[in-house]
Amino acid sequence: MRDEPPQGATEPAETPSQHREVLRLALPAFLALVAEPLFLLADSAIVGHLGTPQLAGLGVASAMLLTAANIFVFLAYGTTSVVARQLGAGNKGGAIAAGVDGVWLAVGLGAVTAVLVAVLAEPLCRLFGASPEALGHAVTYLRISAISIPAMLVVLATTGVLRGLQDTKTPLAASALGFTSNIALNLLFVYGFGWGIGGSALGTVIAQTGMAAALVAVLMRQARVHDVTLRAHPGRILGAARTGIPLLVRTLALRAVLLVTTWVAARLGDVPLAAYQVLATIWSFLVFALDAIAIAAQAITGKALGADDLARTRSATTVMIRWGVLGGIVLGVVVLLLRTVLPPLFTPDPDVQAGIAAALVIVALSQPLSGYVFVIDGVLIGAGDGRWLAFAMLANLVAYLPVILGVALMGDWLLEGGSRQGMTNAVMWLWFAFTVFMGIRAMLMWARVRTDRWMVTGATR
Repeated sequence: MRDEPPQGATEPAETPSQHREVLRLALPAFLALVAEPLFLLADSAIVGHLGTPQLAGLGVASAMLLTAANIFVFLAYGTTSVVARQLGAGNKGGAIAAGVDGVWLAVGLGAVTAVLVAVLAEPLCRLFGASPEALGHAVTYLRISAISIPAMLVVLATTGVLRGLQDTKTPLAASALGFTSNIALNLLFVYGFGWGIGGSALGTVIAQTGMAAALVAVLMRQARVHDVTLRAHPGRILGAARTGIPLLVRTLALRAVLLVTTWVAARLGDVPLAAYQVLATIWSFLVFALDAIAIAAQAITGKALGADDLARTRSATTVMIRWGVLGGIVLGVVVLLLRTVLPPLFTPDPDVQAGIAAALVIVALSQPLSGYVFVIDGVLIGAGDGRWLAFAMLANLVAYLPVILGVALMGDWLLEGGSRQGMTNAVMWLWFAFTVFMGIRAMLMWARVRTDRWMVTGATR
């Protein structure tokens, strides 16, 4: 391990093998990553046809549920980096042992979080200021879906291990199984049994639990092959938790951005909130699509730095940034072409449809920027540059708050007495503000990755 970052890493010419390696990891990762937003897309489409208050309630509940689970995304990202470094250094047994520690940490954190979310579901949902009817649906969904939080965290941890081992195909298989069962169970419970929004939550709980069980079985088999114990090691688990603190801070700041945006949407009324929920779900789908390249970046960067290969690290970063921007352009074009087709799939409300269609233009145009941001984020996570990422996201949050709160203050003027055009304007301004957030984030990422300070080599950082 080197205490100081090396300087002057050379950048060799790109090779076809580098592009093939990115695609080999990114394509299965893409299909696996989109499972989570596909869960929400399916839930939104099914619940949206129950009514606008139900869809608005789902928007509040899903924001809280994703916050409760995704603040621990370091279980995947941090584990990928640690495991990949060990693999690059030639220690596969150590890589798997680090992954087992991450799974035990996920179980403990998930159990505590699930209890807190279930008990505090109503006061947490009240924070958004949604209408009483939407609030009732939100509380119902959140209390039931809280049961799935331990499984969600275990999925994060086991997926991180497998990515670090350069295996993105197994998480893909588990995600395909989970998504298929989620749709079938949601349709059965919501429409077959008539359980409403609660049935949607229960279907997702069962699907997430099945995914977790399948991935744990794969990890147990790997551990047996390499003679790695599955027993919990409290000291190592606490060490893994400390390593994840910077990424936890980064994620908390990011979730704060998303939560305050949802809060502003709720203040604007049920129609803007319902439209925002659908748009946020579509955006999440696009995020996870582009994040596939970021996942490849985490695994490739960690392995290259673990093998002390600085030139490969820099060259691979350039290749992956190009893939990220290209992916953003392609997704942006697709969204533009589908912007009038997508809204009716989620809601029959013409006011909500109008807001979704208009804001999708902004979402589409911002996708190349998103591709750039997510790839560099993945590179820096793979390098273990968590401390810088934490400070950068906190700075990003501070810069974003005046922008989004300004939209809240303009609420009465934007809504224009409750007309359809007024509500559409409000939704568009929400997404314009969020695009400003992504622009600030891109500038910070560019300033960091152009230096060599993040490239620290060795089996551990």
